[in-house]
Amino acid sequence: MIDRYTLSKMGNIWSEKHKMEIMLNIEVLACEAMCKLGLIPKKSMEKIKKNAKFDIEEVKKLEEKTKHDVVAFINNVGQYIGPEARYLHMGLTSSDLLDTSLSVQCVEASEILLADIKKLLLVLKQKAKKYKDTPCIARTHGVHAEPMTFGLKLAVWYDEMKRNYERMEQAKEMMSYGKLSGAVGTFANIDPFVEEYVCENLGLKPVNIATQIIQRDHHCQFVSTLALIGCSLNKIATEIRLLQKTEVLEVEEPFFKGQIGSSAMPHKRNPVTCERISGLSRLLRSNAQAAFENISLWHERDISHSSVERVILPDSAIALNYMFHKIIPIIDGLLVYPKNMIFSLSKTKGLIYSQRVLLELMKKGLTREAAYEIIQRCAMQVWQETSDFKDILYRDRKVRKYLKPNEIDTCFDIKYYTRHSDRIFKKVGLK
Repeated sequence: MIDRYTLSKMGNIWSEKHKMEIMLNIEVLACEAMCKLGLIPKKSMEKIKKNAKFDIEEVKKLEEKTKHDVVAFINNVGQYIGPEARYLHMGLTSSDLLDTSLSVQCVEASEILLADIKKLLLVLKQKAKKYKDTPCIARTHGVHAEPMTFGLKLAVWYDEMKRNYERMEQAKEMMSYGKLSGAVGTFANIDPFVEEYVCENLGLKPVNIATQIIQRDHHCQFVSTLALIGCSLNKIATEIRLLQKTEVLEVEEPFFKGQIGSSAMPHKRNPVTCERISGLSRLLRSNAQAAFENISLWHERDISHSSVERVILPDSAIALNYMFHKIIPIIDGLLVYPKNMIFSLSKTKGLIYSQRVLLELMKKGLTREAAYEIIQRCAMQVWQETSDFKDILYRDRKVRKYLKPNEIDTCFDIKYYTRHSDRIFKKVGLK
């Protein structure tokens, strides 16, 4: 289900190999810092830097024996370093290594997701401008409401994705922290300089305070942000799915030559990719719930969060990356049917202009209650008969008492409803 691009970019970030590469870098940087403090001889430091490496298969074999992933990793690296391995991991605890490397992975994943959001914003901007003046019906409760333009619908998505870009930047910032303060975060067996040095070289900041771990509200915000962005993609996908219904067919996700809609019904063109996006958004929300549960741990730390995060963090990042790589081509190649939009505008025989008539009666001096009763009564006749709303208004004595035929006609001008589109587009940043 995941395409090659996703695997080669986002997938590699969450690979065991990359994780261990970061861990090795942290260990070497920690030794460098201790060397600067005079705790490790320079010659020993040179040997550590020269020989530090790992064999992932050997690490796995050692873990079968130790039942501890970090110890297995340290032991394997130590085998390559030799006698100088006694300086490795000095004063550190496993979470120093795991949490700091996890932060690096989340920051790297954030950069990919920020690039994805930029790409989606670009295609949304192009489409919004293209359909800025394309009239369509707006719906509330699934029922025809008043006219708008399809460009405004796209502009809403564009504005929301701009907010998502800001949220993703904030989530990246929240994960840009490292921790190397020892067993319970007190720096009892390691100088604070080591944490500062390692974090600076990794592009992170030291956390203000830690226990044995970085507090999990950081990670919860990250996963929740991915879920929120996924909800926005689901919102777009759901709207496309609704507008692709046969009785509506105002837009349609791209359908390619040779594509099969149904194994049984050759005529089918289903919004399957949008449905896939909607489905994956549920996964992201469930992962966010697990992240909330991870915040509360026993005392200064337990590891009930660890197993959960090994699933929800890579899965959420990879899933959202995948969702972007599906929604962007959909928006870019979206099939739009303006004629069907015009047809939809006429389906209620003019009822969508009822509020305009209501307001015109109020301008003539009627109370809202009195005007509403008149217009609702006329509107109900349209539902019950086959007459157009305008014709019923022409015939209604109470309406004609206040409005002339030309004044009624003016209420049915669609341009009245779209006259502020330029202003809205400017506010959104689409001018």
